[in-house]
Amino acid sequence: MARGVATQKKKKDQGFPYRFPNVMDGREARGPSDRPRLLVKYEQQVRKALSEQFDYKNPYQVPRLEKIVLNIGLGEAARMPKLLEQGFDALGRLSGQRPVVTRARKSIAGFKLREGMKIGCMVTLRGLRMWDFLDNLVSVALPRTRDFRGISPRAFDGRGNYTLGIREILIFPEVDIDRLDKVPGMNVCIHTTADTDEEAFALLDALGMPFRKAKA
Repeated sequence: MARGVATQKKKKDQGFPYRFPNVMDGREARGPSDRPRLLVKYEQQVRKALSEQFDYKNPYQVPRLEKIVLNIGLGEAARMPKLLEQGFDALGRLSGQRPVVTRARKSIAGFKLREGMKIGCMVTLRGLRMWDFLDNLVSVALPRTRDFRGISPRAFDGRGNYTLGIREILIFPEVDIDRLDKVPGMNVCIHTTADTDEEAFALLDALGMPFRKAKA
């Protein structure tokens, strides 16, 4: 490259200027002894029960949670950018972590969608925030669903991962309806280290996921 020719670095997309102080500061303020309830349950009860149920020879074979991915799709954000800002804000508040903006991978003329257009936001939770979210989902959010009768036990992908569709994110108490012009839905994908769906089901069931019981 010739000298004297300045090159301009491409700035990383930072999304929207929100920090969500009411949820993010609390996570760092907690001490090391203040561990999530479900993590303690996994270590003291679930891990031993799974080891006995599937007769694992090595403790590292026992399935565990790996990550939880939350995704809000907002196709209408192409013509109403405000919806994307609101969804971004809501996802940050209910997850306690800054989301990233997702973009269209290809253009679709029928939906007036162009490649690279902002169409949603997502968060990948790991560690303590992952356990906090799962506890909130199981203990608070899902029971607030109207006419809730349990979640489907058939939404596993064959590789030990489970995907749950939520119609309205208002079931999370952190979300304020007054901040939303339109209430979006959300996909929750729970990734585990299980090799089979049977093992993943046993793990999530032991952690308290309210699966719908099969009819006799």
